[in-house]
Amino acid sequence: MAKRYELPDAAWDLVADIFTETRRSGRPRADDRLMLNGVLWVLCSGAAWRDMPERFGPWSTVYQRFRDWRNCGAFDQMLKRLHIRLNEQGLIDLETWMIDSTAVRATRASSGAGKKGGLKSRKTTR
Repeated sequence: MAKRYELPDAAWDLVADIFTETRRSGRPRADDRLMLNGVLWVLCSGAAWRDMPERFGPWSTVYQRFRDWRNCGAFDQMLKRLHIRLNEQGLIDLETWMIDSTAVRATRASSGAGKKGGLKSRKTTR
């Protein structure tokens, strides 16, 4: 049974070929599923990379793998594949769309107006 924030076997079987690379010569590559579970742990828990549990391996290795996968579009491929599978199973309601966003009001200082809106008083010196 998968632990919290880790992919169960069925989910891994669906996306394994996206994340698994062919072995090259040199140092043995860390397990891709373990690395993906480490990435999911950080993204779901909101913790810093350095606070990742040791069971996932060195945080720097997991972070490097995350960057590699992000740059090659692996997560986009995974989401597309999961979307197709869920749609085929009738688990996606296409009538409902949700967008998650945050609105932050800009301050006057951000537009170059300065922190205080009025003119600065100038002291006269003699």
